[in-house]
Amino acid sequence: MERQEIIDGLVEILKTVRTIDQTKLVNITEETDFIADLNTPSTEMINIAAKTEQKFDVEFEDDDIDDLGSKVKDIVDLIIRTKEKG
Repeated sequence: MERQEIIDGLVEILKTVRTIDQTKLVNITEETDFIADLNTPSTEMINIAAKTEQKFDVEFEDDDIDDLGSKVKDIVDLIIRTKEKG
């Protein structure tokens, strides 16, 4: 799975999050910060992680979620690593 495909999937998920300003989802890159750029509440990150698991058919370890950075590239890397583990 290509990184851009994952980003596109994440944008689809983010469009369902009411607390995120939808106009900010137009220019999402790997460097976009969920908290600083999108003003995503930290409590909402858990919801995003759960939706990400469903969308990409992966299951994250609790430690991976706890250590997750706040940039889009961090969750893209986590999805790829988790898929590679099988």
